[in-house]
Amino acid sequence: MEFSSARQAILQLLRTVAPADLPALLEWMRTSRDFDEFTHDNNDSMLKSIAEDLRNLLPLETMLSSEHLALQKIQQQPEPTVHVDAFLYDEDVIDSLCEEGKMSRNYCVVCGSYQTAPLGFISHSFSLVELKFIYHHVLPDLSGKLLVDVGSRLGSVLYGGYLYSSALQLYGVELNGDFCQLQEMIIKKYQFTDRIKVLHADICTQDSLLQNADVVIMNNVFEYFLDEAEQARAWECISHNVRKQGSLLVTVPSLEESLSGLQVSIQLSSWVEEIPLNYNVYPEKDTNREAFEQIHLYKIL
Repeated sequence: MEFSSARQAILQLLRTVAPADLPALLEWMRTSRDFDEFTHDNNDSMLKSIAEDLRNLLPLETMLSSEHLALQKIQQQPEPTVHVDAFLYDEDVIDSLCEEGKMSRNYCVVCGSYQTAPLGFISHSFSLVELKFIYHHVLPDLSGKLLVDVGSRLGSVLYGGYLYSSALQLYGVELNGDFCQLQEMIIKKYQFTDRIKVLHADICTQDSLLQNADVVIMNNVFEYFLDEAEQARAWECISHNVRKQGSLLVTVPSLEESLSGLQVSIQLSSWVEEIPLNYNVYPEKDTNREAFEQIHLYKIL
């Protein structure tokens, strides 16, 4: 059946539904995961299209001049390290850029010699494969749930949540106004405004949002963007407000690693329980198990 005939058949079927049941049916069609097998490829294509839009608007390193502290911390890494945004640049794109001479996976140990070593890559975004892992295998059905992405940056967690989950509302909280503008542009262009909202704010001003969240996601959220005192303040705020029993926390890296070395009074054993994840469930060729193992899931006690 061709598109026009299929469209007409669906509309005709909807006209036969009892008026009292039509709103429930339309809501089910809007939020159900039953159509995943038909929309899977389209959702992937849409995220890739968003990534292409953002690549055209951002420098190759996807870092802005306003990110002074993050740029400084990357330069202070023990080995030469570059920021390569995993949402914008998958392995195929990186390979193409390397072939074109626009990017390199290696640096010269001794200038002019053949002695080279791998560059360190760091990303502040999840890749498309990691987003699918989170929404398909880490998190449960999110129908009717409120998800908050702390430090939403380019918005990949929000777009992935819109396409791969039935979350009722997806909130991004981002401190950098330039990234907020980019997210707003994508949200409007792809008509995500009914479920996605972006707040230009410090997360420590969003107590009510955190208290009502069913899922909170934090990916490398504070370490590169705040000094240690500010990191401690932010984590104290998170632990004080994310207290809804049974709500979920997704972090990269683990809470233990994020909190080590900070002066905080957070007792993890009385706040959260870590939920073991199966990192072997994703068979795609681009799967990076090491990246998956950085993803941790916690349930609020």
